[in-house]
Amino acid sequence: MAKMWAGRTDGAVNVLADDFNSSIHFDSRMFEEDIKGSMAHAAMLGAQGIIEKDEADRLIEGLSSILSDLSSGALAFDMTAEDIHMFVEQVLTERLGDLGKKLHTARSRNDQVALDFRMYLRRALDEIRALTKKLCATVTEKAEEYADLIMPGYTHLQRAQPILFGHHLMAYAMMLLRDIDRLADCRRRMNVSPIGCCALAGTTYRTDRYFEAEKLGFDGICLNSLDGVSDRDFALEMLSALSVLMMHLSRFSEEIILWCSWEFKFVELSDSFTTGSSIMPQKKNPDMAELVRGKTGRVYGDLMALLTTMKGLPLAYNKDMQEDKEGVFDAIDTVTMCLKVFDGMVATMKANKENMLRAAQKGFINATDLADYLVKKGMPFRTAYKISGGLVAKCIRENTVLEELPLGAFRAESELFEESVYEAISLRTCVETRISEGGTSLASVKKQIEYAKNCLQMN
Repeated sequence: MAKMWAGRTDGAVNVLADDFNSSIHFDSRMFEEDIKGSMAHAAMLGAQGIIEKDEADRLIEGLSSILSDLSSGALAFDMTAEDIHMFVEQVLTERLGDLGKKLHTARSRNDQVALDFRMYLRRALDEIRALTKKLCATVTEKAEEYADLIMPGYTHLQRAQPILFGHHLMAYAMMLLRDIDRLADCRRRMNVSPIGCCALAGTTYRTDRYFEAEKLGFDGICLNSLDGVSDRDFALEMLSALSVLMMHLSRFSEEIILWCSWEFKFVELSDSFTTGSSIMPQKKNPDMAELVRGKTGRVYGDLMALLTTMKGLPLAYNKDMQEDKEGVFDAIDTVTMCLKVFDGMVATMKANKENMLRAAQKGFINATDLADYLVKKGMPFRTAYKISGGLVAKCIRENTVLEELPLGAFRAESELFEESVYEAISLRTCVETRISEGGTSLASVKKQIEYAKNCLQMN
């Protein structure tokens, strides 16, 4: 394909250099945004009298036919083209003759690519946000299904205090709600139009940048032309938001992997979301969770790559910035697939009530409640803490648990102990008396579920 920028040079580029410079093999995915942006630009040129109105109409009609042909497969991408912008303009010129050459009046590829990129990421962000909402709803539904199952809560991977499984799941729902907000916030800052900034300094034509911005669904325009063509904050912010989202999925994956091991057996994943071993017939591997955990590093890498690319660039556009797209596209594809798979995996996950309860009963995770029992009777917490710890040590030596100690063993440590201590340290009591806002009582978990449902409806 002839180079449309030939003039200052003869346009004859070394084949290897030409291939190295080309971006159509990855930016062709933005063809819809490129063509719609060009249609809005043609409409603006006609409205402002920069070209004739009937010329603008013919350009729009020609662009529409190219969009239709690319969407249907009637027109194939020419992979020898430099990029998607040059490809579309070349096809338009072939179809309309010299009129097609008028389309690029009052714009540059610099603001054109910035426009396409923002429009594409805006659409991708909306799709990812919808998938995140769906997953959050699934997690919330699963929390409601298993709201009152008692399990051990952990710190340092040591059994710490009894909690409800619904409470644990709602922790991830809260993370996902923040991800949904973070993506919405990112979209708000992304949604300003760079078209009309041209190469870097604006244009001598009396364009109407607000006309194009409104036609393309933007909230406003980039107010500095240098910034408009050189800014990639929106891509970095999206990658950052996606990295945090993947971090949340990875943490959840890690717990699911632990929970479905024989050492825990708290949950069982559906056969549809596990694999077997090629040699060990007893195996049921949580490969989907492991892959999500592994792909998190890939998304982190995409963020770090773009941060590194941008860190030393002077204003305005530099060819280095062509490296912005592949990493972002990779992150979008990775996160999209992870969300879809994760949603199905959680939706079909089943909890093992007996194993969760048994693990909670064996970890002395009611020791804090034993200390609180004494505190509520007037004993200083540190004194109560020491007595409780001593009784745990006694249980370990005697291979028993606090609930099975005779009352005499309690009273030997403090006269404040009464028969009511057994009710106070039962696991169900330990859970239900966590009445502080956000705690693990069933009433609190139900409140959290209701909150998440309301948030998902409003967003």
